[in-house]
Amino acid sequence: MDMRWTVHLPRETASVPMVRRLLMGAMETAGVDPGVAAEIGLALSEACANVVEHAEGTNPEAEFEVKAGITGNRCRVEVSDTGPGFTPERLSSPLHHVTSTGAENGRGLLLIEAMSDRVQLRNHPRKGAVIRFEKSLRWRKDALLPA
Repeated sequence: MDMRWTVHLPRETASVPMVRRLLMGAMETAGVDPGVAAEIGLALSEACANVVEHAEGTNPEAEFEVKAGITGNRCRVEVSDTGPGFTPERLSSPLHHVTSTGAENGRGLLLIEAMSDRVQLRNHPRKGAVIRFEKSLRWRKDALLPA
């Protein structure tokens, strides 16, 4: 059984815990191991916090989109916004590269990378940044959706 969903959220701080709880609840119900679910939840929170902080400037109508799905033993999450997108430098440099230990930005992407098996950054063809990450799942013994 596959499970997928898409949600559109206002670019507000309150959207971050809301979407995290939605995904965490789905994973708990499906039977994903709590430790793995927590790592995915943290990565999602960081991706969404990046959108809230860096996308679309001061537009009060700004939204972002989260797509998530469980297929077999994988969870895939994609967070996209309508902001200016990633700089060419960010797209061409490895995620694990931080230019300065005193840098104020960039640690969210490091956390996403640390919590995930695979991370992709790209710019949307029309406008905005897209962060996609994947993680292998482990299941509780009483799981409803074991692969």
